[in-house]
This record gives sequence, structure tokens and C-alpha cells, in this order.
Amino acid sequence: METPRTGPGPTAPGGRIEALDALRGFALCGIIFVNIPQTLEMYAFPGEMPDGLRMFVLGRFYPIFYLLFGVGFGLFLRSARRRSGRPRLLLLRRLAALGVLGALLHLLQPGEVLLPFTVAGAVVLLPLSFAPKRALLPAAVLLTAAGVLAGVGGFGLLPGLFALGYALAERGGAASLPHRRAVPTAAAAAAAAACTAALFAAAYADLPDPAQIRIGAALSLSMSACYAALFLLALGSPAGAALAAPLAPMGRMALTNYVTAALLFVPIGTALGLHASSAWGTAALLGAGILALQAVFSAVWLRRFAFGPLEWAWRCAAYGALLPIASRR
Repeated sequence: METPRTGPGPTAPGGRIEALDALRGFALCGIIFVNIPQTLEMYAFPGEMPDGLRMFVLGRFYPIFYLLFGVGFGLFLRSARRRSGRPRLLLLRRLAALGVLGALLHLLQPGEVLLPFTVAGAVVLLPLSFAPKRALLPAAVLLTAAGVLAGVGGFGLLPGLFALGYALAERGGAASLPHRRAVPTAAAAAAAAACTAALFAAAYADLPDPAQIRIGAALSLSMSACYAALFLLALGSPAGAALAAPLAPMGRMALTNYVTAALLFVPIGTALGLHASSAWGTAALLGAGILALQAVFSAVWLRRFAFGPLEWAWRCAAYGALLPIASRR
């Protein structure tokens, strides 16, 4: 096994980017309300979903998740370069471990995102790690545009947003999220809202299906950007600390919470008779209950430990060593 140059111990609490953690937790809160009905086959096609869920939740939070996982891989690779002479080997191990976990989760939750994350990481991020930094952002923009134009649905956005998150991490942009800069964040939210309004109008126009699919992908992207900008604005407000308090711990344990959500909602939802039903209210209450449980568990766990349990195991698999998990605080 490879010996790191310096100990790959936990990231110091002060070294984390709380805005990223909170935004990741925010994305988890939206994702679960789509994963529950989709996994339990509560609809055959999106048109059967309640209008509010379909218009404001379906496909609106995964793009944020994609972007932030790309940021996470970029930050990991930057750290691995300082700790190892073969950082890309550590990245490959990290992707392989994620693929194994995704394959296991796929047995319970078909259509989960961890396997696509593994493929996108190997196909997109690994080649980009050889590219000069100045080429990363243009490549990410091109890949994102190609994902919209490809007309293959939500996963079409994954390569571009992975690349965009990686570019932000490599160029240092992830550390300077404008959660305390109200004017540029508000301008970004306004621009995203204007794009969203235009795309909503186009979505209700009499256009052929291929065009509607592409409009839907662009709409998911613009609404996700609007949600993220508004959330960052809220983080910079006087209520920001109260907002981050439950969400940042959830975001730090995003992998653990994403996987355990399925481990909870599949058996509980089945026991409640949600499979192939239209009990949308019960499904929403189940999702809210799981999120509340995860918020409490994440906060309590991180008082003692530096990583969530799956995050720790994932890191150990990447470095090929049994690493400490106890918090340094």
C-alpha cells in the first residue's frame, strides 16, 4: 500500500468551507422528496406527480449535488497532491470505492447517482486533472452546454457540472463562495430567475418533444442556480447561522445521509404501503421525518468524530490505510 507524504488526517474544522457543507445539506433536503416516490414507483411518468413537486423539486436539486461532488473531488485531488507522489492513484481508488458502494445501493435504489458519479469521475475528472487550469472552466462550460443539447435528461448535466465543480476547486473559487457578498449573489439569483421564467414560458409552448427535453434540462440548470444563489444569500443574512446549524453537519456527512436515506425510506415506505401508491402526503412526511433524524444524528456524530462513517471508510479506501476518525477538537 502507498504511504502518503504527510498524514492524511481529518480536515481541521476551521479548514472546511461551511457554505459548501450547508449548500450540500440543502440539496439533500430536496433530493429525498424525489427519490422516495421514484424508488417506490409511485408514478410511471413525471406527469403523474403533484404539480408542485414536478415543477419545483424534480430535477432542481441534483444539479447542485453534481456540482458540489465535483468540488469535493477537486479538493480531494488538491489535498492528495500534497500528501502523495501519486495523487491520481488515490483518486482512482476513491472512485472505485464509490463505485462499489453505488453498485450495492443500486440493488435497493435503482437509478441512484453514485454509479454515474464513478463513471463521470473516471471519464471526465481524471483527464481534466492533466489539463492546465486555464482550460478547466471553458471545458466545463462546453460540457454543460453539450449536456443540455444532448437531450438525454438529467444525467446529461452530470459531466459538465462535475467539471465545473472541479474547475472551481482547482482555481480556488470554491473557497470564495459569495455567501457574504450580497450584490453579486443577488445579481446571479436575478439572472437565473429571469432565465427560469423564459424557460418556463418555452416549456408551455407547442414545441416538438426533442426541443422540450432540452428546455427541461436547461430549466433544471437555471432553477438549481437560482435556488443555490438564494440559499447563499440567506446564509449571509442574520438568519444564516440558524440556517447553517442543521444543514452544514448534514452536508459534511452527505454520502452517509444519501445512502442511509434509502436504507430508511425503502423498508419504511414499503411497510406504509407507499409502493405503487399515490399517497404523496405520507411520502412527504416520511421524507421530512428522515431529514429531521439525519439533522440530529449528523450534529451529534460530528461533535465527536471528524467524518461521517461512510466518509471515513471512503477516505480509508482511497488512502489504503486505517485513518483516525476522532475529531481533533
